[in-house]
Amino acid sequence: MNIFVGSLPFSIEEADLRESFEAYGAVDSVKIITDKFTGRSKGFGFVEMPSDADAQKAIDELNGATVQGRTIVVNKSEPKPEGERRSYNNNRSGSYGGGNRGGNDRGGNRGGY
Repeated sequence: MNIFVGSLPFSIEEADLRESFEAYGAVDSVKIITDKFTGRSKGFGFVEMPSDADAQKAIDELNGATVQGRTIVVNKSEPKPEGERRSYNNNRSGSYGGGNRGGNDRGGNRGGY
């Protein structure tokens, strides 16, 4: 089962998170999500446990627990339906207000910035 873990302290390491969940059973993987530019933790992650029973016990016991002074959120991770995934407009002509607007997009001016 894939488990979402939120409200994590920014200083927690994957090894520490793994240790917390291994108290309830085998852990296949642990991933703390980080910002791709700074490398800093985003404060949430995922734990994969092969046994659904062990995973549910970990969820029941750890949801609302305090880790390094923060109350964490632990629940079953549900994948987002395809229609809800955020897509990015690579040519920057949509959400940033760019595009060719009567010459405003020339010379590095992106309009919406």
